Amino acid sequence: MPKIIINGKEIEFEKGMTVLQACELADVEIPRFCYHEKLSIAGNCRMCLVEMERSPKPIASCAMPAAEGMNIKTNTEFVKKARKGVMEFLLANHPLDCPVCDQGGECDLQDQSLFYGFDKSRFSENKRAVEDKYMGPLIKTQMTRCIHCTRCIRFAEEVAGVPEIGAIGRGENMQITTYLEQSMTSELSANVIDLCPVGALTSKPYAFEARPWELKKTESIDVMDAIGSNIRVDTYGWEVKRILPRLNNEINEEWISDKTRYACDGLLKQRLDVPYVKKNGKLEKSDWDEAVGIISQKIKSLSPSEIGGHVGDMASMETIYAFKILLEKIGSKNYDFREKKFYINPQDKVNYLFNSSINGIEESDLIILIGCNPRHEGTILNARIRKSFVKNKTKIYSIGNPGDLTYDYTLLGDDLNEIKNIFEDKSKITQEIKNSKKPIFIVGESALELKNGSYIFEEMKNYLIKNKFISEDWNALNVLIQNASTVGALDLGLYNIDKDNNFPFFDKLEKNHFKLLYLVGSDNLHIKKNNEFIIYQGSHGDKNAAIADVILPSAAYTEQDGLFTNIEGRVQECRKASYPPNEAKEDWQIFNLISKNLYNTNLFSDLHSIRNIIFKNIPNFSEIDHLPIKKIKNEIIKLNAIGDEKIAVKPIDYYFSNSIARASKTMSDCRNVLLDIKKNGTNN
Repeated sequence: MPKIIINGKEIEFEKGMTVLQACELADVEIPRFCYHEKLSIAGNCRMCLVEMERSPKPIASCAMPAAEGMNIKTNTEFVKKARKGVMEFLLANHPLDCPVCDQGGECDLQDQSLFYGFDKSRFSENKRAVEDKYMGPLIKTQMTRCIHCTRCIRFAEEVAGVPEIGAIGRGENMQITTYLEQSMTSELSANVIDLCPVGALTSKPYAFEARPWELKKTESIDVMDAIGSNIRVDTYGWEVKRILPRLNNEINEEWISDKTRYACDGLLKQRLDVPYVKKNGKLEKSDWDEAVGIISQKIKSLSPSEIGGHVGDMASMETIYAFKILLEKIGSKNYDFREKKFYINPQDKVNYLFNSSINGIEESDLIILIGCNPRHEGTILNARIRKSFVKNKTKIYSIGNPGDLTYDYTLLGDDLNEIKNIFEDKSKITQEIKNSKKPIFIVGESALELKNGSYIFEEMKNYLIKNKFISEDWNALNVLIQNASTVGALDLGLYNIDKDNNFPFFDKLEKNHFKLLYLVGSDNLHIKKNNEFIIYQGSHGDKNAAIADVILPSAAYTEQDGLFTNIEGRVQECRKASYPPNEAKEDWQIFNLISKNLYNTNLFSDLHSIRNIIFKNIPNFSEIDHLPIKKIKNEIIKLNAIGDEKIAVKPIDYYFSNSIARASKTMSDCRNVLLDIKKNGTNN
């Protein structure tokens, strides 16, 4: 490996590194504003100046390629003077509004000016002032603070794939703005707030809410989708004030979706905080003893076969397992986690995972989408696909039209015959698939919902086995799951299928077979209520709470510890950052109350006892935060197509996809802005 000398110390570096990256290997911190490791190099802030032997001028370390034999000095008086000169220019027009700036305490400019700033200025000219721009309901702007680092522009162009931010003007007249000053139409737009090194772009919903040192910080997991993005939950008292991304290069890198970041204000609205019981057709406030007593009497009066249970999209594995044990103790095995009929084959764990892994997308040389929209179903996963498209020029094909995905793809059609042609080696891309080394097939729930859902999945798997694309080294079989609880529910067996019928729970539900239906956080399951006695256990007064006979208030995902298995099969821990409001309880505690009333015994002594059993029941489990152990069975199931079908990618109401998001004012604002843009073409 080549070597470079930094401050008299010889360091080995990889070919292609910059001087700044080599300095980081030597544990030397270089100040910077425009440089970011996930973005292209701009080299326009000049704060990262260092001294290079035989160079009469300081060099910008972020843009200078490291070379064998370079002698770099980072802490000389020459370097300090150069950086102070740059800082003097940056502060020449910067307003002195740190006391009222939301970036205070987390501002790169504030930190660096402490070391390189002056307590006076040599400039006597009038300060530059820039009008604030409108960038939508999420981003608050104060553009006079902008130092033109262009991080936001590069992020929008390179990562989000929505080139809607740009620069106009030159010199001191240069301004950063969105074109036509309308809202950014990206589900990743608010990441520019984290990227901004000054207070030019700050969070509009969080404005003047709290200072960073006042907040309690909890590392946790996002449950708005099945990706399992790593997040940090910041709370003030029991109130969640904001959610920020946490670095995890295996999953979300350092980005999160706008829904992950801003749906948290929904945790304060429409909350269920006391039990309710329906009396004379109206829900009235009650207490735990009465509510649990009514439930117990109803369960005792019914046959176990007449009792059904359903868990929602944000249930933890502890909740799922405890619920399953309660229902089985009652004698019922009528339970499911699906909100709609889509085909599953839980016999092998690879049948419901994203087996190539999120990080593995960057290694792929061909991607085929079948009935899915990664942009809305897995925003962070979509950003990875775009990264592969930009970086590796990966070819992307789609069967079924998903609309704008922020990258170019070729639409093969929306007919079942297009899939048949691939499986029968008659497609125009057959040779391309066979020549690829690491292809990725991604099938979505829209395809699995079809009558031919089982045919599409099983024949896709057979095709990949036949062409040796499913092995220990590479597994091209991927299912794009939409809900955070799905993989965990499949791992723990909370589904009801038999040899001839994949949907017995739904068939019984449609025929009003159930006399008692127990819903746990289940708001997206469509129910036509007849005479069923419905128990709703959840955190928000959402869709199905309105038709319930008894409501049991439970904790939201930020208010209880829980395990979640993400789309790749990676088990992660969602940690308690706050407390349930008023009389609300954690889900497993509620199941304990019912068990105690029915059988005079608790199901579990504490959360850890549930967790220990879960670890033993998860197939292929390795350890927390790691991918599952690879076990390939390669079992072939032959099925025939049932007629012909169109593969339509079903749209998702992205900003209203779950009960927390529907309770969020910020998500409502985002949704309204998006509808205005679709209707009128603008929203300013």
